[in-house]
Amino acid sequence: MFVLRNVGKLIFGSSIQESLVDLPQGQLYLVRPLSPKGYSELIFRDSAIRIRRTNQDFHYQLVVQRVFEEGEAELLTEEEGDDAEIDALAAERDEKTFLLDEALHFRVEIRQGGDKVLAWTDLSGDTGDVYEFVCDQKVTEAQVQQFVRVSRECQYERKYRKPHTTASDEDLEQFEFREEDPIPPASPLHSPTLTRSINSVDEMAEHRAGVSTSAQRSDTALLSVPKPAKPAVESQSQRPVRDTPPKPIEIYAAVTAELHLFDPQPGHFALVDDSVIATVSEVGKWEYWLQIDGKEKSWLGTPVVAEFNPVFDFEYLSFVFNHFSDDGTARSWLLRFKDQPTLENFQGAVMQAIWERLNETKWAKIQEKEREYVLDSFGDLNMEDAPPEEEQEEDEEEVESDEEVEEGIRSEEYDSDDDEAAEDKKEGEVNSQLAVGYKHDRSFVVRGSKIGVFSHTSDNRLKFSTNISKVMTPNGKLMSPKKVMLHSEDRDLIIQNNIDPNKLYRMDLEYGKVVDEWNVHDDIPVVNFAPENKFAQMTSEQTFLGVSHNALYRIDPRLSGNKLVDTDMKQYASKNDFSALATTEKGYIAVASNKGDIRLFDRLGIRAKTQLPALGDPITGMDVSADGRWILGTTKNYLLLVDAQQQGGKNDGKLGFEKPFAADSKPHPRRLALTPEHVAQFYHEMGKPISFTPAKFNTGEGTEETSIITATGPYIIEWNLKRILRGVKGAYKIKRYEEEVKADDFKFGSDKNVIVALPNEVNMVAKQSFRKPTRESIIGDIRLSGGRRSSARIGNLDSGRYKLGRDDIVNSPY
Repeated sequence: MFVLRNVGKLIFGSSIQESLVDLPQGQLYLVRPLSPKGYSELIFRDSAIRIRRTNQDFHYQLVVQRVFEEGEAELLTEEEGDDAEIDALAAERDEKTFLLDEALHFRVEIRQGGDKVLAWTDLSGDTGDVYEFVCDQKVTEAQVQQFVRVSRECQYERKYRKPHTTASDEDLEQFEFREEDPIPPASPLHSPTLTRSINSVDEMAEHRAGVSTSAQRSDTALLSVPKPAKPAVESQSQRPVRDTPPKPIEIYAAVTAELHLFDPQPGHFALVDDSVIATVSEVGKWEYWLQIDGKEKSWLGTPVVAEFNPVFDFEYLSFVFNHFSDDGTARSWLLRFKDQPTLENFQGAVMQAIWERLNETKWAKIQEKEREYVLDSFGDLNMEDAPPEEEQEEDEEEVESDEEVEEGIRSEEYDSDDDEAAEDKKEGEVNSQLAVGYKHDRSFVVRGSKIGVFSHTSDNRLKFSTNISKVMTPNGKLMSPKKVMLHSEDRDLIIQNNIDPNKLYRMDLEYGKVVDEWNVHDDIPVVNFAPENKFAQMTSEQTFLGVSHNALYRIDPRLSGNKLVDTDMKQYASKNDFSALATTEKGYIAVASNKGDIRLFDRLGIRAKTQLPALGDPITGMDVSADGRWILGTTKNYLLLVDAQQQGGKNDGKLGFEKPFAADSKPHPRRLALTPEHVAQFYHEMGKPISFTPAKFNTGEGTEETSIITATGPYIIEWNLKRILRGVKGAYKIKRYEEEVKADDFKFGSDKNVIVALPNEVNMVAKQSFRKPTRESIIGDIRLSGGRRSSARIGNLDSGRYKLGRDDIVNSPY
């Protein structure tokens, strides 16, 4: 009997990543037909291969994992000591992972005699190197064909960023790679006689480059065939990444800079080249490229996309970004410029490229005031030498207590014990959404087709109340809520499922069942919905608001037939791609889109009073302060805070909801992003891009907004609004968990307590337990539910405060 060694938890925490398809037994080889290193190397004698989801949409991994005979893994651990699993993971001995991209040229061959072989290109190897998984004879041809089918669907999703259900058979044929040479035998009796001439190597390189052109322009920069490098003493993390840059159509900027690479062990950026040329260019229709070349070598090339998370730091004249290699690992790089004009020139080129890519519009075609708005959002925040005494006192009041034990409610405590629920749990259902009550101290957590109900105790803890085990339509069909909203004094829960975007459902929370099915409109779907005003759920108000991709409207459940109120709808001829909305206490409305623009309305059925230009990044969440002064938008990589109150002129003191901004008095947006060193450390710890959950203000009737809460991966992040408005850089604190934070929100009426939904646990956490982001708090301070400290991430890293300083990016010729 064979078993998999449990190393996955060291990469992904305790939650198991979903496997889409697998082949349980086979051998993994690395075959080098043209290499002097040897023809074939057996990597795993006994192994399993699978396709696994990642935490990033439309990205999948091809994983080959070694299997052990029963008892062998435990024996090996005993022999190697306590750190054996970590050491084995670092050496990639027990698992090989590959980002499932078309550049792998993943293919299958069924040979005479019944041998079934899966093969893919070794992108980091020499010319012609391939990995081969030779299936055991027990694996059927049907299993192999199913595996290959799923691999093509995953490659389609990654390439086109949309579900494979939209693909035809013809669309999937592009991932068959019929033009490839036959797969060489993995373990021949006699290695073939190889003529390793320069010509033969070049011919294969040209062939490989010719069939990879489209892959080189995908969102993740893919490696071209590496050229032989001269011997050098350099670590694995500092080896240059060599990409064949696409031919530029237009160069936006070419500047000289230093190149630094983030070293996670000491936690700083190390100088790798004191003089490089960083070039930003247009290389195709809405495609842009950043190329970094040194005097002796090309360090890297990467598409200019929002996902590489650009961060500009004017204090240290620096630009930080992240680059993903073909296997999905990320490195954080820093360019340091000689002066501010050089940085501003480079910043303008990067922002122009990102904006044009996202908006598919040339930068020169938009108005000057819109260009200024975009660039203002990336303006640098000023550092203050010392906070006022009163703020120091405030900080002292929020001293962290290491003795605090956070008691969460595990999923076992509120999962039903019936057979169906047990089967759902077995399939890996996790907490996904959170709705915090306004009228009553309760919170509701969605978990598959179940909803857990929790009460808030007087000592600021959560207490499990009950479990709604099966959410079903009035017709008795089981469903999994996609979006939820509390309504009508917290007596009802408005639900949308994944199946029909034109329908909403009302759950009566007193009965714990869905009692109404509402057809909103036959032709207009519901993309998102929000209360009639900020505190509408405190009242018996029945109506609420909704948006489709190009319409804003009111929904009235009391209407017969369709529930959309035709007279209270503003519909646009073009597809504005609306994505989120929020309302103020007076019922003013802010609507955001996937294009990144924000519209402000004082009522329904009319044109927007103000339209804030698009930065280009899709806005995934919206919130507004109760008085309408502050607008908060969430994008994947940053938060956008906009002051809606006008300063000066005839509309002085008026909100953008009430009167349009004058052309010369546009608002100055604030872009809330992590500082460069934290971007680098977060990327290193998470192993995936930053992706913020919808950010929210603390809220309550008569309560002033003082804080903003959001999360990414295992981190909850709280921004201090007062410090933001004073221009303090890095005005946030963090709290780290072992698992990914699925949803988070403030307790109603307080900015001191945050409710957090983890995959299998729900917590109420005191804000005082948040800590300033240091190497210790980012890397190692993971608390488990019982107050135990996890050592999975701590390793031998030293603790202590860390801030990007001049010593971290120095060795400068300037």
